[in-house]
Amino acid sequence: MRNFFILLIIAFIVAIPIVTKTYEGKGQQSVRVIKDISYHPDFIGKAASSDPADTSRLLDLYLPGKSLTATVPPLVVFIHGGAWLQGDKSDSPGLFLAERGYACASINYRLSTQKIFPAQLEDCREAIRFLRKNAANYGYDGKRIAVWGNSAGGHLAALIGTTGDTNPGTEVKAVVDWCGLSNLESVANQAGSRTLLDYDTLDGPVAKLLGGLVKDKQELAKAASPVNFVNANDPPFLLVHGDIDNVVPYAQSEELARALTKAQVPHKLLMIQRAGHSLGGEEEISATLEFLKQNL
Repeated sequence: MRNFFILLIIAFIVAIPIVTKTYEGKGQQSVRVIKDISYHPDFIGKAASSDPADTSRLLDLYLPGKSLTATVPPLVVFIHGGAWLQGDKSDSPGLFLAERGYACASINYRLSTQKIFPAQLEDCREAIRFLRKNAANYGYDGKRIAVWGNSAGGHLAALIGTTGDTNPGTEVKAVVDWCGLSNLESVANQAGSRTLLDYDTLDGPVAKLLGGLVKDKQELAKAASPVNFVNANDPPFLLVHGDIDNVVPYAQSEELARALTKAQVPHKLLMIQRAGHSLGGEEEISATLEFLKQNL
């Protein structure tokens, strides 16, 4: 999958520091990057290793320089996509956000090849708890946290937003969901033969996430579906989806939007015309920045 920040890819390549752990730019306009921070209690304070159980629960922090923000910046937690099977925290809008005055934490989580659901959600929650607890240490506002995810990350971001009221320490002020799944029980029918992924076989990403077919894992499928947890306590949502997405059907975002409407949760569904699954154009980036500005 191509880098979804198409318009800024050249700038990203130039800006990404060639370092392993920490990058401290020169001058007040610099962005500070701290890589490979362990957020899970079992690994906090320990050196990162090659053990997948360790590396899958790391995060990178992107912190704006002094002249980029007049106050303590809010934090955006970014969750990468990859069908819960692949992907990495390095595919992140962290530099882009930090240059605009936001702190950003890009997180890894255990993939479905390591552990089935709800491990992925548990890791995201653990990362948010860690980030809130350590806000003063890193210099961002732990009371102003948003979560933004793309594809599988959008699905996890939506779950964070719809379950935060029952999971202390994981509450967020806003959710940005780019083309994420919202109902694992309906996606196969919505997809039909029009998508690149097969949602109704053991080799498909949903079956690998659940450890079996939806029909055999109905309770787990319900627990992994954000539409089942929408309630009036949820934070504002921005849903962004391409109308010709051939990986995750646009109907998935429509379904979540209907649930948010019913619960009277503030939200916006932005349909990107003639767009597939790889988002990153000016329209959706501008809408995301405006949404974060309004809610953080």
